[in-house]
Amino acid sequence: MSEFQVFDQPEHEPDGCPPEDPVGEGAEASVLPFPTKKDQGEAAPLEPGEAKPGEWEAELPDDSADDDGEVSEGDPVDPPKQAYPPSVTEWMEARDKARQPVFPEWVKIPDQRKAVRRWVVRHYSTMVGYHAWRVPVVYIPKLLAYTPRGAWKFSAATGQWVSDAEGKALRLAAVAEENAADYLKLSRQRDARVKLRTIMATAAGVIGLVLSLTLWVMAPAWLLTLALAGTTGLFGCVGAPADRPLIDRAKVTFRKRKLTSDIITRAFQVAGLTSKDQGIAFPRPIGRDGDGWRVVVDLPYGKSFDDALNKRTALSSGIDIAPTQLFLDKDESSARRVSMWIADRDPLAVPAGRSPLLGATRVDFWKPFPWGVDERGNVVMATMLWLSLLVGAVPRQGKTFSARTIALAASLDPYVRLYVFDGKASPDWRKFVKVAHRIGFGIVPKNGIDPVGHLLVALRELKADVEDRYHRLSELPLHICPEGKLTPEISRDKKLNMPLTLFVVDEVQEYLQHPEHGKEILSLLVYLARVAPAVGVSVMTSTQKPDDKACPSELRDQHQARFALRVGAYQVSDTILGAGSYSEGLDASRLLKSHKGVGLLKGMSDDSGIVRTFLADGRDADRILTRAKVLREEEGTLTGDAVGEAPAASATATVLDDVATVIGRGETKLWSETIVDRLSDLRPEAYGAWAEMEPKPKAEQLTSALKPHGITTEQISRRIDGKTVNKRGIVCADVAKAITERNKKRDAD
Repeated sequence: MSEFQVFDQPEHEPDGCPPEDPVGEGAEASVLPFPTKKDQGEAAPLEPGEAKPGEWEAELPDDSADDDGEVSEGDPVDPPKQAYPPSVTEWMEARDKARQPVFPEWVKIPDQRKAVRRWVVRHYSTMVGYHAWRVPVVYIPKLLAYTPRGAWKFSAATGQWVSDAEGKALRLAAVAEENAADYLKLSRQRDARVKLRTIMATAAGVIGLVLSLTLWVMAPAWLLTLALAGTTGLFGCVGAPADRPLIDRAKVTFRKRKLTSDIITRAFQVAGLTSKDQGIAFPRPIGRDGDGWRVVVDLPYGKSFDDALNKRTALSSGIDIAPTQLFLDKDESSARRVSMWIADRDPLAVPAGRSPLLGATRVDFWKPFPWGVDERGNVVMATMLWLSLLVGAVPRQGKTFSARTIALAASLDPYVRLYVFDGKASPDWRKFVKVAHRIGFGIVPKNGIDPVGHLLVALRELKADVEDRYHRLSELPLHICPEGKLTPEISRDKKLNMPLTLFVVDEVQEYLQHPEHGKEILSLLVYLARVAPAVGVSVMTSTQKPDDKACPSELRDQHQARFALRVGAYQVSDTILGAGSYSEGLDASRLLKSHKGVGLLKGMSDDSGIVRTFLADGRDADRILTRAKVLREEEGTLTGDAVGEAPAASATATVLDDVATVIGRGETKLWSETIVDRLSDLRPEAYGAWAEMEPKPKAEQLTSALKPHGITTEQISRRIDGKTVNKRGIVCADVAKAITERNKKRDAD
């Protein structure tokens, strides 16, 4: 049985008298049994006022006044924490943050001051020149043409004033009502007015005639010319039609409206985002933000940003603007808070302008570079470090130009190695032959060069380089590579030979659908897009067919950054930008055909949004690449195809050479399965995927690879364990014959 000790409590003493024997000095302790349920049932009844063993009895003081039977509200369960006054330092810091700057930011920054000054000079000099050229050619002929009309209008207005034409309506009304008294009163008033005004007009005419004759006879020629020009100008301005003003506008003014809370409230009401009991709230005033308005709205409870995003078209109609003028941003402070930017006009139809790379001497590819501007004109900085980029769009929307701008920025860094392959063989990438380490155009062999084979060689070469980089970075000493990662210093060290590399493939679907090398190209691109960015090798692919057949998802999913220009449907937009992008409000199908070079960027930074890419046309690209070639020649980094350096022999080996390598001496016929297994052992990075196939697809893969070289397969019989086994295979002599024919063609070229 469990036991515990209970101290005997002292008897109560009168108030104010201390106990004679405090606890701890003379108190005695006794051991009592711990009561169980059974014992509790058998316990003797207690006397009135007596407590159970082990229990305390105490009277708690009650300082509060007794209520008179009325229920009163008690103290809060969780009283508010005591708010301590801030220190003087905190108070001053809070006031400093709330204080508005005396001068705008552009006044404090020298570059922005210079830019504003240049803009002011350019703007007003253009306006002055615009009007100065039109004064003798447009404005003076207009004045002369409008002068007779103005003189007639002046004479007619004077006659109406003298004849009191403004009172005619009242007199006619009195006649219609047959009110003789009013009519007589108005007639007498008209007679008095006409008499006075006739005298005034006659006097003014006489004085004007005298002054005119005096000027004609006595005034110098310059004064007479000035008076005549002033009179002509006055009559010309009066005679100008209201719909055809005399002075043309040097700057077109677009439709601009002042937004009020009533307009925004109406828009949310017609969109069904408000309820009868609760409307929207404005946590901050509506104000101008660049070339538009910034509006922040709190939706009713239960509504969210996603609801507003789904009603974007209805909101645009409620505000009476085009949907391309409304931009919705999520506010992280509340799920029901929506930040809207409403442009004065469609900002996406305004070109971003020429690329700033035209004025750049060189670019540091380790740092972000200007790629375009957003819908409000803010510069969007791009970076290709540690990521791969997928660009997709329908034809003729600026896909190639947008991707080429990034490649041009890379060319201006002499320590960036460029690989450029264009599947459609267009002129857009031709000028990169000046600087590209490896370059190829199209899929059709020409002038003895097979572009598909060259791409395959480049991919194999780069894959070997990536694998080598991982090993070498892990073996470098800590004072050179402290974290086992590529650094700017390592990438610019020619001895280490690990520069930043940009691999560009435009119209990648042309290479992926190649009947012989398509699967190997796909596997190599997937490897590079997934693994290579961590060691400074970035992959940028672009396509106009982002479906699973032309550009499989296993490649698309390896791209961390996506850029979608206009596409035909939201499903295609989701394919380019990634699943779930449409629910986030990213839909490239909403872009218009006039939005050239405009797309949605996702994954390059924490923010996703619209980018209007800068333009660098063919001439601009040629100028930039000429400068880039000079930079690389000065730094000694011009390599590869740009200087005629051929790839290593191991990289140039084709499937024909590999098959010849795995054929043993004395072998006349081999099964296709056996050859594929040997190829996988020879080069697992190229043929490993083939070896994992089933026997029949494995043989078909080799058959399709050898077919362009004129090698066919046939049934080959062998006895295994006493049984005859027939499988498809090749005659080894056919391989040697195909290599001989190929070499003859190369020598002839």
